[in-house]
Amino acid sequence: MPDYPKEQLWELYEQLPEDLQKATFSEEIGQSIQDICKNKGIADNDLIFNITKNIGYVFLGLLVPDDFLKTLKTELKIEKDKAEQIYSEITKSVFSPLKKSLEDLYETKIETKESIDEEKVKPKPKKQDGYREPIK
Repeated sequence: MPDYPKEQLWELYEQLPEDLQKATFSEEIGQSIQDICKNKGIADNDLIFNITKNIGYVFLGLLVPDDFLKTLKTELKIEKDKAEQIYSEITKSVFSPLKKSLEDLYETKIETKESIDEEKVKPKPKKQDGYREPIK
């Protein structure tokens, strides 16, 4: 992910809904990101900073939330399992509370773990097998 000029970032920031503006500089979210990283064994402050920066890019509309996982794996070179765990935790604790605003920003549906789990739980209607004969 390229670095963007500060002027461009401020312009994008000023156009954001209020909840995304607050989230961008939220100490609570910053602490949550640090806790998630440390719990997953990431102690390198530069790497934590880059993860946080990319989350900021999600808030600003520069990085689609669904591409955040790919960024963790390819650009930040975090091993697959660890990247997926971090992505899952970030999605649940950071992106999910802002789901509505992120969906509006990206004009798309944001998949959260809860929505994926709900789809798995929904019973599928049984189809009638037209090839079977009735039992007599």
